[in-house]
Amino acid sequence: MKHMEVVGVRVEMPSNQPIVLLKESDGERYLPIWIGAVEATAIALAQQGVIPARPLTHDLFRDVLDALDASLSTVNITSLSDGIFYAELVFSNGVEVSARPSDSIALALRTGAPIYAHDDVIDEAGVPIPDEQEDEVEKFREFLDQISPEDFGRTT
Repeated sequence: MKHMEVVGVRVEMPSNQPIVLLKESDGERYLPIWIGAVEATAIALAQQGVIPARPLTHDLFRDVLDALDASLSTVNITSLSDGIFYAELVFSNGVEVSARPSDSIALALRTGAPIYAHDDVIDEAGVPIPDEQEDEVEKFREFLDQISPEDFGRTT
């Protein structure tokens, strides 16, 4: 398992499909995951530190965990099958719950839980982009210009 950092959320053109981009903490590979618009917004708001007037779903989940005196220990992106990523939420009591990576990432950002990805997932879908290249935003734009969902086994 590799520790991952959330780079951000972008929109892949021309399909207007949101992508969350993760990066190996100690490597050069990036992991793009196509997600829904609602989850993209939830991730972006958490990254920007925006606190909504009323709790959104992921805020509510965090608050329920706090009320139950439980915590999210880790988010693990466990597999990739037919272009679909799978994740597990691992809680402080040892319970593991299957979840979509997008929801898992949104919750991890709100709770401070670390995000990990299995080596097999990164080996299959990771894209190496050396740090010595251009700044991160430019690298991501170039990546999006050259990639399509089909490159990750996703069919439309």
